[in-house]
Amino acid sequence: MKSRRIHVTGASGSGATTLGRALAGALALPHHDTDDYYWLPTVPPYREQREAVDRLRLMREVFVPRADWVLSGGLSGWGNELIPYFDLAVFLRTPQALRMQRLRAREAAHFGAEVVAPGGWRHEATESFIEWASHYEDGTREGRSLAKQEAWLKALPCPVLRLDGSRPIPDLVMDVRRALEKS
Repeated sequence: MKSRRIHVTGASGSGATTLGRALAGALALPHHDTDDYYWLPTVPPYREQREAVDRLRLMREVFVPRADWVLSGGLSGWGNELIPYFDLAVFLRTPQALRMQRLRAREAAHFGAEVVAPGGWRHEATESFIEWASHYEDGTREGRSLAKQEAWLKALPCPVLRLDGSRPIPDLVMDVRRALEKS
């Protein structure tokens, strides 16, 4: 049986993790998210980056050599050694306004609405993150950008399925299933 190693990516707030989890559930595959490897476990989370060599080592130990998995999140700039494993890459493109709405909701759900609101201890960090994420399309901030991601996707040897991240998750899952059946 052919392996199913699927990488789902897009801008912050595009829905890549949500789609990755849904795909894993629908296909009965393990799901992994790059944030779980990128960041050291801290309280509060997302404060300290793990060294790239350690991220990749951990990923190889946990899941990369296995035949089937779904990986969501960004790898551009540090995860190129994983590229040969991909059977399919899914790129979600989601309108900026929807991404910002999702990111604000996610921050409030993750940390607490009062904590990310003005005066909350996480407010400044949340606003800084939202500001950074809002520049994905224009590429005027360091880090992930549409241009960088497009260049990275163009170099992939596997098929790349481009989907609209504003569509319902069940529809996106069906699109990915169809693409897997064709490959």
